[in-house]
Amino acid sequence: MNTAKRTEIFKRLRAASATPRSELEYASAFELLVAVILSAQATDKSVNLATRELYKVANTPRQILALGVAGLETYIKRIGLYRTKAKNIIATCARLLEHHEGHVPQTREALEQLPGVGRKTANVVLNIAFAQPTIAVDTHIFRVSNRTGIAPGRDVLAVEQKLLKFVPDEFKLHAHHWLILHGRYICKARKPECPACPIANLCEFRGKTRGAANMPDKKKPD
Repeated sequence: MNTAKRTEIFKRLRAASATPRSELEYASAFELLVAVILSAQATDKSVNLATRELYKVANTPRQILALGVAGLETYIKRIGLYRTKAKNIIATCARLLEHHEGHVPQTREALEQLPGVGRKTANVVLNIAFAQPTIAVDTHIFRVSNRTGIAPGRDVLAVEQKLLKFVPDEFKLHAHHWLILHGRYICKARKPECPACPIANLCEFRGKTRGAANMPDKKKPD
């Protein structure tokens, strides 16, 4: 896929949603960090239901640490892997207080030292909370990048590196959100909604579903 085609893809995604936002609910960098840790192998909806109640009583590292693992578990027990996540969040709160004065660090290296925080979580926090042009590759972004041809790669790190290389700078800040929302609601895993896709005639996916909008003429070159 060439630069012109990628640029047009992101222009169309931007036209559909100029300022995309995370579907996780948060009011601070710390609330976002906790929500993203909880969101691993869980839906944003289930996380929001839990954090709405949790943040009413505890929404700082010191307050959540005071709950203890058992106390935190009572708020997040409907979320998958809640026991492991509770231990990681409590340990993260302790580390934030000990090493960062209770503040969420603004570097990937420091974030990845927090229990329960990997590269994807760090990238999400850096992008959303601190407006850094990082791209966190989840299952949706991995699928969309490979299926469309925007940034094909064998693993999430390869896809991330290609996206950072190929996505034009003007789109990098919101690229993560545009791609994840596109994968979540249009370019679905089992049956992509190609007829409703704004980039159907730019996408290089050979298995497009019937009636895709603006499908290219097969007799014409890309």
